Amino acid sequence: MTEFQIVPGTLYVVATPIGNLGDMTQRAIDVLGQVDLIACEDTRHTQKLLTAFSVKAKTFSLHDHNERQRQEQIANWLEEGKSIALVSDAGTPLISDPGFHIVRGLKQQSLPVVPVPGACAAITALSVAGLPTDRFAFEGFLPSKSGARQKVLGELKNETRTMIFYDAPRRALDTLQDIVEVMGAERQVVIARELTKTFETIKADSAGNFVDWLSQDPNQLKGEMVLMIEGYQPEPDSISPEVEKTLKLLIKELPPKKACAIAAEIYGLKKNKLYDLTLAMKW
Repeated sequence: MTEFQIVPGTLYVVATPIGNLGDMTQRAIDVLGQVDLIACEDTRHTQKLLTAFSVKAKTFSLHDHNERQRQEQIANWLEEGKSIALVSDAGTPLISDPGFHIVRGLKQQSLPVVPVPGACAAITALSVAGLPTDRFAFEGFLPSKSGARQKVLGELKNETRTMIFYDAPRRALDTLQDIVEVMGAERQVVIARELTKTFETIKADSAGNFVDWLSQDPNQLKGEMVLMIEGYQPEPDSISPEVEKTLKLLIKELPPKKACAIAAEIYGLKKNKLYDLTLAMKW
């Protein structure tokens, strides 16, 4: 197989392992070994990765506190013909990691940005969670304070897609208690901790049972964690808030029977059931 050849004046967004070095792709190694510069979330952390694969390259820091200041310099380097790789400490850059402002700015300047795919903790966890994967929402990190966290969870209470979060294990117990408070003790949750590492743990249970489990086993409050929540599952005979909202909007513009017929077709429901709802509710 021919070694990958970089293109001068290009930024490569390079995914790196989330724990197991065996997940490093050959293309990622080739890119890191050929570029002129590597932008790192933490240069010391990335240097360990480069050393493991015998890659010698110049690195510079690119993190949340200096990303905007780096934009112009990176654009200038690319225009001069230099090639640059962007990496985070682990996984795919920009996914709850620095790089968004850089990539958006370069795209606006029509400068080339090329993805080098690989590991991503959110997708890795979802693939083995046993929760629906046809529709999901990545929500990043939940707020650290309970009040703000409960507010976010409240806004997502009726979300029907599988929800994926990153969370700090040290506050996982508090997070699960908030899930119980806002979404109910029976809501199904999956925790994926230390993915691809020695103490990898993937566990599915109700939010209420998780509170008991984490309280009894503090060892589970260590390492990196992906937390997934099953989407809202309405009762078979109930009408979801989304359907109600759509129906209200349609009724403002159409006769009730016509509005119910359209909503029934959109959501695969019986129009008579929706019409009964319109009669029972105060619009």
